[in-house]
Amino acid sequence: MSSTGSSTGLRGTLRRMAAAIGLGRRAPGPTPTAPSRPVPAPPARRGLPDYRGVPVMEYAPHPDGRGAPVADPGEIVWTWVPFEEDPSRGKDRPVLVIGRAGDAVLALMLTSKDHVQGGDVHTRHGDWLDIGTGPWDPRRRPSEVRLDRVLQIDPHAIRREGCVVDRALFDTVAQALKAISPTRHTW
Repeated sequence: MSSTGSSTGLRGTLRRMAAAIGLGRRAPGPTPTAPSRPVPAPPARRGLPDYRGVPVMEYAPHPDGRGAPVADPGEIVWTWVPFEEDPSRGKDRPVLVIGRAGDAVLALMLTSKDHVQGGDVHTRHGDWLDIGTGPWDPRRRPSEVRLDRVLQIDPHAIRREGCVVDRALFDTVAQALKAISPTRHTW
């Protein structure tokens, strides 16, 4: 038997023995995740350009999965979000659906990265609003919504439903979106 073969056999035996007596078990708690790295979007995910108009926002959630990939205003869902600087790359992330434009869903992206340090909504990386924690993040990390970039999303590109936000939170986001200075908007 080769040294590789015996090593693999011995290693496997040791792993089974350690598992049997409980060695190497992780303590309960959040599961660490790999660092989120941008990846190229598959051709089917390249999506629509950002919305350039003033969105009509409505609160109308129907968490139903009506037999079609439908996301309603007031729901947080997951989808591919292209990066502004390179739309061929991006990442899967939660978005708050705020309305529709034709067949497209209009949404604002969420992040758990803290952009609103000290309550300042305007940053050099966009306009952000703290929205707290919720079931859209399995680790219940505080989240922020980006106000200065309205995404247009093909309804068929939405991966899964996350949750419905309450009316008060949706109205807070809508008011903040309306209040942003026109010089800060990307639309």
